[in-house]
Amino acid sequence: MDKEQDHLQDTESRILQAAENEFFEKGYAGARTASIAEAAGVTHAMLHYYFRTKDKLFERIVSEKISMLADILLSAIGDANLPLEERIRQGIERHFDFISANRDLPRFIVNEVLSRPEQIDTMKGNIQNIVNELLDNLQQEIDEYAAKGFCRQVDARMLLIDIVSLNVFPFMAAPIVYGAIGDSYGDYDEFLAIRKKENVETILNKLKIQ
Repeated sequence: MDKEQDHLQDTESRILQAAENEFFEKGYAGARTASIAEAAGVTHAMLHYYFRTKDKLFERIVSEKISMLADILLSAIGDANLPLEERIRQGIERHFDFISANRDLPRFIVNEVLSRPEQIDTMKGNIQNIVNELLDNLQQEIDEYAAKGFCRQVDARMLLIDIVSLNVFPFMAAPIVYGAIGDSYGDYDEFLAIRKKENVETILNKLKIQ
């Protein structure tokens, strides 16, 4: 029974990975379930057995990525056992690392939202409640810190947008950034490591946590 369960999970994982590659490369409209099945090494009928429709497969991919992102935010910024500065630092770094490990994700999401605006509700619904609670708690803590003179008074939601914008840009605009940095760094990964540190310093300087 365990071997059968492992086989089912392995098949599902291969389908999901093949689907992620297909969607990220071609977008929802251009993706073909037949191509996904072929890349996963399964029949089209088997893919249909696991996920029924292309919509359900797409929703699973997006849902899992958003859930992973929510977990990152909660595990870092939501950790009440750490000082605020350290939580913000870890939140920035973990978000940056997540994007670095999923470099096609930002452009994929933007393209899908522009071409199929109805996807906004699907993406927003998966993370909105978690983020709202997290940001409400963060705002309360920032307000308390600011009242004591420990940091600047900032809007937690604007802070999150700042973090996302700084972290996503090097990946969204990689060809432009490549041209701008030229041969200044050994390779792009070296540049990204430096950029991650710069993003942390930029956000913490905005807060000016003392």
